[in-house]
Amino acid sequence: MRALPRPAVLAAWLAASVVVLLLLLVIVRLPWAGDLGMHAATVQRLRHDLVDPGNPLVDADTPSPYYSPWMLVLGCVARVTGLSVFVVLRLGALAGLGLLVTGVWRHVRTLTGHRAAPALALLSLLFLWGTAVFKWSGFYGLNSLALTVPYPSLFALGLAFHLWAWLGRVARKGAGWRVWLGLGVLWAVILLCHQFSGVVASLGAAATVVAARPDRAAWLRLGGGLAVGFGVLALWPYYDFFALFGEGGGLEAVHRPLYDDLVGRYWLVLLGVVALGARWWRDRWDPLVLFFVLGAVLVTAGGVSGHWSWGRALPAALIPAQLAVAVEVCEAGRRGVRVGWACVLGAALALGAWTQVGTVGYVVQRGDLPEAVAERYRRPWTGYQWMTPWVKYGDVVMAREGRPARQIPAYGAYTVAPGYPDFFLADEGRRVGDVRRYFAAGTPEEERAGILREYGVRWVMAGTGLRGAGLREVARGPEGQVLYAVVR
Repeated sequence: MRALPRPAVLAAWLAASVVVLLLLLVIVRLPWAGDLGMHAATVQRLRHDLVDPGNPLVDADTPSPYYSPWMLVLGCVARVTGLSVFVVLRLGALAGLGLLVTGVWRHVRTLTGHRAAPALALLSLLFLWGTAVFKWSGFYGLNSLALTVPYPSLFALGLAFHLWAWLGRVARKGAGWRVWLGLGVLWAVILLCHQFSGVVASLGAAATVVAARPDRAAWLRLGGGLAVGFGVLALWPYYDFFALFGEGGGLEAVHRPLYDDLVGRYWLVLLGVVALGARWWRDRWDPLVLFFVLGAVLVTAGGVSGHWSWGRALPAALIPAQLAVAVEVCEAGRRGVRVGWACVLGAALALGAWTQVGTVGYVVQRGDLPEAVAERYRRPWTGYQWMTPWVKYGDVVMAREGRPARQIPAYGAYTVAPGYPDFFLADEGRRVGDVRRYFAAGTPEEERAGILREYGVRWVMAGTGLRGAGLREVARGPEGQVLYAVVR
């Protein structure tokens, strides 16, 4: 079988290198979006107290699933070096990106030996999505990845690719007990770092093992590895991993949008589904096909049953399809078929890249972008660093739900209500209700003052229209935000 022409191989690696360079520049910028504040707050708490950090978002002594092994490492780095939380998150982003790139390379090398395949696989993972821009942690399209690169989800996904590569090799060739037990520990670490990515990793691992059809001894050692993994999950001291299975109800409404506009977000992946069909025709036990089937069944079951959080397993259907088309371009038997695959994939990647071209705006000033590119750029959030001369670590800030509650804890302060559903915070509902009552137009001043006293609030973050006898304006920030001091 003839390989792709050398110019095509060089072009694939050059394109992949450019994209990685873009992501490195994004890490320098570290644009604000989504859950960055919650992960920064987690590092803040750990740098101050590694043993009993408490709730990362509100002033309460509760466990939290955000205290993962990876966040613990970053907290130790922040504590030992004295570096700012955002510098530490940049270092974590570098590590996560490195794990992803090397993990994709290692995993693809278990599927094919063609030189262009790892580069094509990385490009497919980033660009072979759809023509509707979409971002969510654990979803690794270029635009989404640029905004979530410092998140634990990227670190967990990078580890998952290494897990599949390692597992595929030992399932086929055999290994001793220590290797299998190490794989069990790695699997548990992925689940602890990001539970949803852990589900994806688990489905991929199951497909890898089944496709390898190992002997009885390997199955026995796999059982030992799983037992060790469950032991690590049970013994993790920062939160009860298994308690999460009974607390998923609050996440369903949050994840309902994952099932919106499936065609617009993912239709380019259909090319990968065709490639999976070709692989299945050649081998009914193909690991990518099995992986895709497991992921598709779980996501479909979630949509049918209304368990919208199961949509977080979508990467389990996307990853094998995206990898399959990259490998098929290199492995198609006849030259004409191979050229056809390359042309179609090239066109799909170009369309996907154009869809996400606004990502360039995270490293280039909008005024310097061509108009067509600038139209696709979406400005990231503005942070609250302007409040730090007044608001100190551990202060409680009354802030509205949504973006303020997700960002303010990044700087060391607490909010009254968490910015995201919290499984282990027993009084979350009461806190959310108190915040809404405080900002409601008809709430009496006496009731507002009582809410501030109950939670020990020192500051209120609101717009310019807020009035109150116990408030004194201290500073004004962007987007009409005003910081008020609570006058005792």
